[in-house]
Amino acid sequence: MESSPLISAGLPVALFIIMIGIGMTLTVRDFRQVAVYPRGMVVGTIAQILLMPLAAFALAYLFGVSPAIAVGLVIIAACPGGTTSNLFVLLARGNIALSIVLTVVASLITIITLPLFANMALQHFMGTAEDISLPVGKTIGMLVGIVLFPVALGMIVRTRKPELARKAESVVSIFGGVVLAVLIVALLFGVRDQIGDLLKQAGPSTIMLNVVGIVLGLLAGRAAGLTQRESLAVAVELGVKNATIGLMVTLTLLESSAMSIPAAVYGVLMFPIGFLLAVYGRSIIRRTSVKAPSQ
Repeated sequence: MESSPLISAGLPVALFIIMIGIGMTLTVRDFRQVAVYPRGMVVGTIAQILLMPLAAFALAYLFGVSPAIAVGLVIIAACPGGTTSNLFVLLARGNIALSIVLTVVASLITIITLPLFANMALQHFMGTAEDISLPVGKTIGMLVGIVLFPVALGMIVRTRKPELARKAESVVSIFGGVVLAVLIVALLFGVRDQIGDLLKQAGPSTIMLNVVGIVLGLLAGRAAGLTQRESLAVAVELGVKNATIGLMVTLTLLESSAMSIPAAVYGVLMFPIGFLLAVYGRSIIRRTSVKAPSQ
């Protein structure tokens, strides 16, 4: 279950570069709109923090998984969206500013809610509880280093070199797609000897959790009257989780390889499903832009 050097070292560097490019597509006005019209942030945060763990409890019963798998399923559901979700939103042509805000807000809130739901699952499914906590400094440092700082840097480049930023946007999309493709191959290669067993134990429930998250995001966005780009951002944030945190909690804090299986399976399967969502999002936005001027 351990990450390869390509993932543990190469992915943060690639994401840093990608986030600079994403920053080049943004202006202060984009974030101001999220603050002035916070409906998307509120809907996305509630769905991600509360509804996803509750869905995991329901799926654990529906699929009749073992207690350890059930706990792991709740833990990955309670994890925030990862920084990779911002890239998927870019590829899907969703609202990137909203995606970044949701990533940051959810990551900070789950410092409290993730241990809470993890203990609820442990007590409910296994009749025990563990005193676990996330490393606050490390979590905040990751957000600053891989999300906030490079995005701010990219926004500065756009302000001072708008022509360069415009040309870089398409390059970033291509680079992002290549990075995700390489990551999928690396993850599959890393668990090649275990993939059959992993999918058998947690595949159906984990795939359904991913699909439920995406559908829940799209439906919640529509019910709340969000735009298509905002709804796409919420759907991606619910579907693309920070599986690294899930693995850290289950393997390091709980020291359970069985509980880590849902996070490991989710960490692989969310990428191809995320690609499909990105294709779906691009087709929707393209049809909308043809029918009416973009908002």
